[in-house]
Amino acid sequence: MPAVTVVGPYTVESEIARGATSVVHLARDGRDRRCVALKTIALGRELSGEALTEARARFLREAAAARRLDHPDIVKILDAGEERGVAYLAMELLPGHDLQPHVDPGQLLPVPQALRIAARVADALAHAHRQGVVHRDIKPGNVIVDAATDRVVVTDFGVARIGDASHTRTGMLLGTPAYMSPEQLVGQRVDGRSDLYALGVLLFQLLCGRLPFEAATLAAMMKQIVNDAAPPLRSLNPDLPEALEALVARMLAKDRASRPGDGAEIAQSLRAIATQLDGSPGRASAAG
Repeated sequence: MPAVTVVGPYTVESEIARGATSVVHLARDGRDRRCVALKTIALGRELSGEALTEARARFLREAAAARRLDHPDIVKILDAGEERGVAYLAMELLPGHDLQPHVDPGQLLPVPQALRIAARVADALAHAHRQGVVHRDIKPGNVIVDAATDRVVVTDFGVARIGDASHTRTGMLLGTPAYMSPEQLVGQRVDGRSDLYALGVLLFQLLCGRLPFEAATLAAMMKQIVNDAAPPLRSLNPDLPEALEALVARMLAKDRASRPGDGAEIAQSLRAIATQLDGSPGRASAAG
């Protein structure tokens, strides 16, 4: 992003997080002084001319679709725009932290808690998919949990597609390769079942502390994702129930037609397994 302190009506105050193609800032809306999380993407860094015009239009279209999502487990998008080659999304400022620490082998969550968090992500995806919105980049960093408010919030809906127009020119993959479905990696049409695959990868990590596919190089890992079966869940964590192993295997199926039908089906299964494991209510303290 260019070195500016004002983006649209927002004054940037500090940086919250930085990714490969975007930056999230703490910013203040000059119209009502409300603090927001402002995500900026420097479209003008890679694009110009017609490509930039197409990317700008695509971004605004995707952002408008994401703004229509109304679900307690999906971040609220407050505003979107573009100026001077910088696309921006203003989102509610969320407390808590993302799931990245909890995929570390030494910081795994209790299994029922991990299942309930994943169930709420599945619910959020089911809602988005019914509205025709595909996330395309489900990963630990895009799920925020907060024990104090018992919130589980999926962020970045619509953002991963912004760079589609620059895919050929830059050779960059959209989304995060380790979480991408086989069809996404080979350039086929992406639908909601690709998000369910990514959720399967995230769930695998939350339960085992590692990715289902790991290799020394990105190319080798991508080849595994496209061609190899994921290791059975219980080969890495034998204490997990067989029903959970079977569910994750379906979510990670190479053929999207073999995956669960929608996120609601996954959420129902995860809550049933969590209840069998500890007998507690299906939604209570999912973020605790």
